[in-house]
Amino acid sequence: MTWKCSGCNRPYLRECDLVQHFNKSTRPKTSPPGNDNASTSSLSQPAPEDVHMTEGDQDAGELEPKPVPFEGDFFGDDYCNEDFPFDGEGGHSTLLDLSREAPLVNEVSDDEEEGFPEVLSSDCDVPTAQAGPSLTFPVRPFCQCAGQPSQVGESQPIGQQPDGSGTGPDPHATLSAPGNIPPPSHEQLRTAPSYIHHFGGRAGTPISPQTTLTSAYDIYGKNVEGSTENVYAPFRSELDWKIAQWAKTRSPTSNAFSDLLAIKGVVESLGLSYKNANELNAIIDMLPHQCPAFSRFEATAMGETFEMYARPILECIIALWHNPEHARYLCFAPERHYADMDKTIRLYHDLHTGKWWWSVQKHLEADKPGATVVPIIISSDKTQVTLFRNKTAYPVYLTIGNLPKAIRQKPGRQGQILLAYLPTTRLDHITTQAIRRRTLANLFHACMKTLLAPLESAGVEGIGMMSGDGVTRRCHPILAAYVGDYPEQCLVSCAYTGDCPICECPHDDLGVFPPPYPLRNFEAARDAVKMLVTDPDRFGAACLEANIKAVQHPFWEDLPYTDIFQSITVDVLHQLHQGVFKHLVAWLKLACGTSELDARIAWLPPNHSVRIFYKGISNLARVSGAEHRQISRFILGVICDMDLPGGRVVTAQLTRATRALLDFVFMAQYPIHSDDTLTALDNALSAFHADRDVFETLGIRTGFNIPKLHSLAHYVRCIKLFGTTDNYSTETSERLHIDFTKDAYQATNHKDEYPQMTRWLERREKISHHANYVLWRQQQVEDGSRSLVATHTIIRWQPPDLTSVLQLKMTRHPTRKSVPLTDLTSITHYGARYLIPALARFVVQWRHPTFNARRVEYHAEDVVMPFKSLPVYHRIKFWNEAIYGNETIDSIHVHPRSAASSADNAMIPGRFNTALVRIRPSPASAASVPSVIADLRLIDTRIAQVRVVFTLPGAALDYFFPTLQPHQRPPRHLAYVEWFSKFANAPDRNSRMFKVTRTLEGGERVGSIIPVSLIERSVHLIPKWSGAVPRAWTSENVLEECSTFYVNPFKDAHTYFNLY
Repeated sequence: MTWKCSGCNRPYLRECDLVQHFNKSTRPKTSPPGNDNASTSSLSQPAPEDVHMTEGDQDAGELEPKPVPFEGDFFGDDYCNEDFPFDGEGGHSTLLDLSREAPLVNEVSDDEEEGFPEVLSSDCDVPTAQAGPSLTFPVRPFCQCAGQPSQVGESQPIGQQPDGSGTGPDPHATLSAPGNIPPPSHEQLRTAPSYIHHFGGRAGTPISPQTTLTSAYDIYGKNVEGSTENVYAPFRSELDWKIAQWAKTRSPTSNAFSDLLAIKGVVESLGLSYKNANELNAIIDMLPHQCPAFSRFEATAMGETFEMYARPILECIIALWHNPEHARYLCFAPERHYADMDKTIRLYHDLHTGKWWWSVQKHLEADKPGATVVPIIISSDKTQVTLFRNKTAYPVYLTIGNLPKAIRQKPGRQGQILLAYLPTTRLDHITTQAIRRRTLANLFHACMKTLLAPLESAGVEGIGMMSGDGVTRRCHPILAAYVGDYPEQCLVSCAYTGDCPICECPHDDLGVFPPPYPLRNFEAARDAVKMLVTDPDRFGAACLEANIKAVQHPFWEDLPYTDIFQSITVDVLHQLHQGVFKHLVAWLKLACGTSELDARIAWLPPNHSVRIFYKGISNLARVSGAEHRQISRFILGVICDMDLPGGRVVTAQLTRATRALLDFVFMAQYPIHSDDTLTALDNALSAFHADRDVFETLGIRTGFNIPKLHSLAHYVRCIKLFGTTDNYSTETSERLHIDFTKDAYQATNHKDEYPQMTRWLERREKISHHANYVLWRQQQVEDGSRSLVATHTIIRWQPPDLTSVLQLKMTRHPTRKSVPLTDLTSITHYGARYLIPALARFVVQWRHPTFNARRVEYHAEDVVMPFKSLPVYHRIKFWNEAIYGNETIDSIHVHPRSAASSADNAMIPGRFNTALVRIRPSPASAASVPSVIADLRLIDTRIAQVRVVFTLPGAALDYFFPTLQPHQRPPRHLAYVEWFSKFANAPDRNSRMFKVTRTLEGGERVGSIIPVSLIERSVHLIPKWSGAVPRAWTSENVLEECSTFYVNPFKDAHTYFNLY
């Protein structure tokens, strides 16, 4: 028995649903329930008096219900056009604009998931015209299309409770980009700068004009005996060379490699030119040096001698400059980049766009026109090389700012070079702590002065340096930036521990914001340290007046064009992740309580970019920077409605303070900045300081004299001087520790290790350079060109990576070949309860894209499903091969609970991720581009939970769309999704996160079929806890149990930058 409204022809399965429909209509043209004319026994047979035939329907031979004008509902009849943001007839929308060609999806081999062959058409039971009844599935009431105004919860803004409680959205707020900047200002960061002001003059010009380019590989090849006849010389053959390359890059031990070659017949069968590791090392040692060799130095302090292994710094700079792989990327002069034609909004990214290079170039051009500045970036950091025995190494790394940061960040691109291993002594034989510290500082500066002394004359006079393409310029290597953590910054600048190494702020005033103190005076500091020679009696007093330690001959005292206090750069890893954010987490634990905080964190829904700490975070020990980065991605949603002493006012203030600090952390890591975003960065810091007293109110803090918190005030200055923070990140140094220090130590016998480490590194560098040379020779032969400067490997600058387009990637074969429809619709399996009626509507809508929602619903009742099972996919991936290679940047998991393949019978939790779906086409998007459009607007999207990803068998496509050409049919990959509510006009006023709820109709979820290509990316939803976490909730079922969620903007940097 079904019930039908005689006014609008809408059928209902239950009488109560029809009564509710009457109550929500202001002028219902119906008869009351219970009337004999209101009930019918079939959904597919409309009452004759309610049917008429139109001219278009006569061609199709189909019947449709009579359209009824909209006359109001429960919320009145005063709707405007903005309340119906969709196209269609009669005030109803279609699900999506399916008339346009759906984007394609990349298919790749099944590299991570179990695949099956393509489903054969014989698996489909295609019905004939006399086919019997199809499989019976639960048919839900009218399933509302996405984009239609929902009758559930639309009377109040999302997030506002019916009683007016809750913070709700800010009625005065307008949509803004991250950092509360206007969207047009944020959009300026998406494209390469169009307005560039070059320095001009003779800056960066060659010494003599170069008519033809030559490669540095030509010079290298002439120094390799036999390379004219043999590309792989000094190795006999390609196999001989490949095995040698493997032995030195894959790091087998020397004994293991020698044992392998000692097997009878191996050397002879392979035709190798070496019989053991020692003979291979001898051949490699014959190769020319691309990087200079290490030398041993001795230093004596308080009667003890220490060793330092170092390279000549000028030869290291020349090695980087002369590398042919760097020739096409070198920058020779500073530039000013602007976002507008009037050149009022400046952009900062690579080091040559900062103000430091422009200023130094201006001084050099006044004295010696035609100079090419080579900005030297030094980084040093002591690191532990063993898990036990506390053995350490003290490496110093060098790179040049002429290289793009995309090369300097990748160790494999050889943009960084190990300059030295400094002594690591603790001077335990010195019993007085103050003397021991002062001696260690003197030892450090004496070693660094030995390393950097050649820059004193070269920076002023310049030296001729030939780049990898054969062009020679007069280069001036000048120390630009020194990268290190806070102890290293104090050691380098001779500042007292606890003070700021950049400005004059003393320790007791570090909590004052904005800091009222000027930057340190470099001239006064240099004059003070010079008094060690000119007036030794006043040396200590002069250093005290200059607020620096009395260190003998700091390495920077004679370096030209260098202000060491200005050269101290900010440090994202240690100041933000391991600094201020680490403090914030500790404060939040005390404010919210570890038990409730851990419970909320443990029950967060999973996401590709979010790590779930199933035991919470309160018991973590030695938390790394990567773990703090993971915690920063969800901490705001966890604490935003926490019950605190003081009520909602304190909770709101704590939420605002946390949001402001997270904004600063995420914005500080932008790969490109403008004047507007730097203003927003300062505003975020000001907002945190405005609300920081909440921690004093809660009794957690009594002051904020924290050096790392104070350092946040210098980020804008540093970015304007040297470009964005990824130009001088200590994370790069931490990564270099693995290649240049820890791996090198593991290759030794752990006795007298430094000579072995340096030889191991030299051989690795020779193998790496020789590999590029061999590839260059091979490409010369393939291209038939003798003018090739370097290999074809090209790194293009992407401005910035955060706006890079993500492309969909699906496996070539489905994860499961055939899943019964009963499993797909079962709530204990995939949970796609209304998959069948949704698919029927999708078929009708694809065949008739001009139909409105009512006509689609009417004709969908006659669609018969010609199959009993479907092939499904369990994962959607997003990647960008041009920028990230084969790395999966984002992914969506869609699978029910299953048993693991391991012997312990563990269960793999079910996972149905939420996604951002485009419901309106973007004007700038091309329909044929299988990608995620970067210029994403929330108004064009809606959140949905993906329940099933499937493909229709070929026979089913033939049955559903017999008259359509293959390119006109639906795309191969489809998804059944369940919708969430539309985005509100403004986010929550305190957390500035949007709230969404499940879209319901008659108490049931609204589901639809969409092409997978309309899915933009995954979305992380954080439950709105509204009190203590219910015991029944788990990370697996929280999306099903909770009804209201926050949309997490901090899921990853890409989401934060693009989703607003």
